[in-house]
Amino acid sequence: MKPVIFYDGSCGLCRREIAHYRRLDTRQLIEWVDIVADSNRLASVGVDYLDAMAVLHGLDEDGRLVTGAANFMMIWQRLPGYRWLAKLVGFLCLLPALQWAYLHFARWRFRRRMNKGCQLP
Repeated sequence: MKPVIFYDGSCGLCRREIAHYRRLDTRQLIEWVDIVADSNRLASVGVDYLDAMAVLHGLDEDGRLVTGAANFMMIWQRLPGYRWLAKLVGFLCLLPALQWAYLHFARWRFRRRMNKGCQLP
């Protein structure tokens, strides 16, 4: 099974970032799922929609749930131009720091979207 990344397709920043990664994923090594367009897929793996809107979720090759910055590592390990970054983050054991920074950013992004009137089911 190839990794799955669940993303917020209604967020302009998320859409642009995922579009960038998708352009690089010419071999279709990752399945990209817009949870706004396909919330059933998210529910089928037992992930709450609100949780997925707040923090990036994915599934690794074995179908295990991955949250936060570890998803970026899954993406970077597979895409040309980013493999070196995944190796560097792994070699320097930077994933905990990356997770800390990502969670702060994700919290800010989610609050900002809610303050702008984003309606969630």
